[in-house]
Amino acid sequence: MKNLKMYEAGDRMINLIKDDCSVLQALGSFGINLGFGDKTVSETCEMNHVDTYTFLAVVNFTINGYGEFANDEQISVPTLLHYLKASHAYYLDFQLPFIRRELQESINEDDALGMLIMKFYDEYAQEIRRHMKYEEKTLFPYVESLLVGRPTNDYTVETFSKHHEQTDKKLHELKLMIIKYLPTDAHRNNQLTATLHDIYNNEEWLRQHAEVEDHIFTPAIKRLERLTRQEDVSKNITSMVFKGGQDNADALSDRERDVIIGVVQGLQNKEIADHLCISVNTVITHRRNIARKLQIHSPAGLTIYAIVNGLVDISSVKL
Repeated sequence: MKNLKMYEAGDRMINLIKDDCSVLQALGSFGINLGFGDKTVSETCEMNHVDTYTFLAVVNFTINGYGEFANDEQISVPTLLHYLKASHAYYLDFQLPFIRRELQESINEDDALGMLIMKFYDEYAQEIRRHMKYEEKTLFPYVESLLVGRPTNDYTVETFSKHHEQTDKKLHELKLMIIKYLPTDAHRNNQLTATLHDIYNNEEWLRQHAEVEDHIFTPAIKRLERLTRQEDVSKNITSMVFKGGQDNADALSDRERDVIIGVVQGLQNKEIADHLCISVNTVITHRRNIARKLQIHSPAGLTIYAIVNGLVDISSVKL
């Protein structure tokens, strides 16, 4: 049951654990070691080099659903990235093998139903592993490239969102099979009940993990993408203004300059083609070459370039 308490930096860390023991797993994922005595949340986080604000954002969100993160600029992406990587390591290297061992000890694999339960579990574990390995191979390196200002051009966090499918159907079937399979033998019954309890806890942990990715991590990466795009535009404009764009201008052909002027004037490709007496395909080729040479892909960017380099007069441009 939710306690509806908003935890703050001055609260003692031990009180968070007393209120909700699920905080224990979060501590490990953030890299916070036990043995912090009666220290506050901020003292414990600082001692372990963890961003306090981000830690509290995750804890308050996972425990009670508190938080609106779409425009939250205080979230630390490096801290979140460490948290998600450590969560993956915990789940793949410990939790999945641990539950499998519990199942093996709890069921009789000699009968068909016992083997079917193990097969279901292995399929489920493989699905989870595949999903997390995709994030580790694709998403996490992309975020790291954003943090150093060199983003991968052919990937965005939206691509990740499309791959972020739910993986709970197999787990739901597995739970039903175990419940229906409970044996009459008291010892095995107790073992299976304990295993089932761990599977339910595992399901809740996965739900929280997915929601942190969807509601905190993804918005933070979108903000980082926007900032990176803005910085790229600023760099291009600064280069054009202070260097006069001469290097790029010299690389353009006369016909490419004519195409830029047509774009700035608001002409469509066919209109530019008719005006210059060339084919539409040739106009498209010129525009691709212009984008490649100048690293400018929008009409607004080309307008700035044309004004700075004297291709058009600013008085003739509709602002």
